[in-house]
Amino acid sequence: MNNNDQCARTDSEKMVKFSIIIPAYNEEKALKRCLDSIVAASAFYKDQVEIIVVLNRCTDRTEEIALSYHCVTVKNDIKNISAIRNAGAQVARGEILITVDADSWMADNMLTEIENYLMMGKYIGGGVLLKLERSSLGIAITAMIFAFLLIVRYGFISGSLFWCFKKDFDAIGGFDENLRIAEDVDFAIRLKKWGEQCGKTFKNITEPPLMSSARKYDMFGDWYMIKKPRIILDYFWAGKKEKYADKLYYNVKR
Repeated sequence: MNNNDQCARTDSEKMVKFSIIIPAYNEEKALKRCLDSIVAASAFYKDQVEIIVVLNRCTDRTEEIALSYHCVTVKNDIKNISAIRNAGAQVARGEILITVDADSWMADNMLTEIENYLMMGKYIGGGVLLKLERSSLGIAITAMIFAFLLIVRYGFISGSLFWCFKKDFDAIGGFDENLRIAEDVDFAIRLKKWGEQCGKTFKNITEPPLMSSARKYDMFGDWYMIKKPRIILDYFWAGKKEKYADKLYYNVKR
């Protein structure tokens, strides 16, 4: 796009620095904290951050809250988290694309850290270390198992919050819509491989971490994955299976 073309765009169509995509299925209890954190992290980037909330089968005040923060809203009612994330990416105007879940919240310097890493030219993008708002023995053991399996099977990757240039997101086809579970692991693997082709590496940001609720443990118990190890095995080795997808993600009452 040349300068004249860009100048001809309306204000709503102009490119911005960041597009932050939030999938939202009845998230009225969690969304405000997530949005407040993004607003704080955007302080250095006046008018350069757009927040896209993808409304998925919402029957609560999620849309009302999103609009009160001047978010872009998109509706996608498919029970497929990959399709939901991709729906947000389709309307994104940002040079840098970020995906984050509604029950997570970022540190005030998260956006500056992401921009700094991408501007180095060494990194294709990456993920962020996740830290839950509470812990327990069951949660800690589950986290160790997950970390071990990630490293053994895929190397050092992290998810929770993904970041990359939009052009690289498009180059790998976004999230795989054949997957309704484990789409984050799959995305990280493909972004990492694409980076290797481009002579860049996948970066795991460990500081600051991304904070998140422990609501799945609150709902199912801190030991639920230990008691049902098949969930972990399906997550890493059989992401296309849907035995646990609806129970853990799509049909959860909020």
